[in-house]
Amino acid sequence: MEFFNKVGKSALGSRLRLMTAVITDDAAKIYELYGVDFVPKWFPVFYTLTEDRELTITEIANEIGHSQPSVSKIIQEMITAGIVQESKTDDKRKNNVVLTEKGLLLSQKIKQQLRDIEVAMDTLISESKHNLWAALEEWEFLLEQKSMFKRVSDQKKIRESKDVKIVEYKPEYQEAFRALNVEWISTYFEMEEADYKALDNPDEYILNKGGKILVALYDNEPVGVCALIKTNVHDYDFEMAKMAVSPKAQGKNIGWLLGQAIVEKAKDLGAKKIYLESNTILKPAINLYYKLGFEKVFGLETPYKRCNIQMELVV
Repeated sequence: MEFFNKVGKSALGSRLRLMTAVITDDAAKIYELYGVDFVPKWFPVFYTLTEDRELTITEIANEIGHSQPSVSKIIQEMITAGIVQESKTDDKRKNNVVLTEKGLLLSQKIKQQLRDIEVAMDTLISESKHNLWAALEEWEFLLEQKSMFKRVSDQKKIRESKDVKIVEYKPEYQEAFRALNVEWISTYFEMEEADYKALDNPDEYILNKGGKILVALYDNEPVGVCALIKTNVHDYDFEMAKMAVSPKAQGKNIGWLLGQAIVEKAKDLGAKKIYLESNTILKPAINLYYKLGFEKVFGLETPYKRCNIQMELVV
């Protein structure tokens, strides 16, 4: 076990596979001990059919949590061994699977074996400091709520977001401000006149009117931008606009960091209400706005054809 001590929890999958191999090897020996000609991997399918039921392959797969191709392969092996057989259903496109006479006799033969295994497992649990069976049930539940992939992905975001710096706009960032916005707008929509006004003349259209532009830097490269545009329309102090993140920098929480920084900047400037416009096809962006505390509003005029949702934040 020196390898696992070195690698640690990152090798969980490998360690579980090794334990599975050890237990499966013992399972084969146990069947031999009881004089049962049986392959351990058949057990979930076999046990499901021991309750005098006829089930389709899909039903078996759903019940035991295996894939349909995996169950199909096991069924074919068990048919070859004479343990199960298929029978036609009323729906000619489906076959039911049922135990044969040999399979029924086998189910009676292994009953005592299963009782002995249950007692042996209880003994092992009583000897151990931690109840592995209970822990597995708990882990299965937790991983169903949030997968290991999602947990690692979230951790990656947290780690990488620590290397992101949010800075105020400088003239040297004008090209990045324009390029990042043109890239995302052109990906989903078409550039409009109002876009060119803001992106070609950020000083005149945004900064000189009391607005702000923030830039996200990753490895000192501008990879995200967001603007706060001064407005007095409908009692709004600012519009949050022109948020764009480079596709190569996504997954680093940059949108969230920019959004938080823009809202804080608006508060510093004395804002009471912030407004934004977007489109519902941009689901990650809409989710971000809700997370920041924005709520839907209706009926406001907009210069953008692509706008189909308007939101506000009371700060």
